[in-house]
Amino acid sequence: MPKTPEQLFAALDALGILHSTVKHPPLFTVEQSRNLRGQIPGGHTKNLFLRDKKYDIYLVVALEDADIDLKGLHRRLGASGRFSFGSADLLREVLGVEPGAVTPFGAINDAGGRVTVVLDTSMMEHETLNFHPLVNTMTTSIKRDDLVKFLESTGHIPRIERVSGRASTLP
Repeated sequence: MPKTPEQLFAALDALGILHSTVKHPPLFTVEQSRNLRGQIPGGHTKNLFLRDKKYDIYLVVALEDADIDLKGLHRRLGASGRFSFGSADLLREVLGVEPGAVTPFGAINDAGGRVTVVLDTSMMEHETLNFHPLVNTMTTSIKRDDLVKFLESTGHIPRIERVSGRASTLP
């Protein structure tokens, strides 16, 4: 069974990670979540659950307004062929969350270490980051270094790379 938000919070507490959570109506898109701006400080994010041609799974996490070139991202990350979005069934199986609640906190449910977590460098410039805590009826704020600490505790060493911006503008 996938972990609950309460189990996630207990895991964060056990790691000594400070976090705060705001409850709200269900949010399914970045556009819907923009209504929370001003109420919840920090970087607001989007999470792309992707798979390549060999079914290697990637979770790309970036700022909500990041411009990500999906056609060229596979080359940047060294994936096998172009990315496509992972199905809802694969999302439930690997991260234990529903569409609309994709989050790096889902790594807590990926005991097999199937997903590669990629954090965009632009997002990591923010001290505080915001994610759904396994459900889309809440938003949890966490410090960027604590996000890395949490991911590492689940066995997911995140790749921190520049994924936003067009290929022609990337170093």
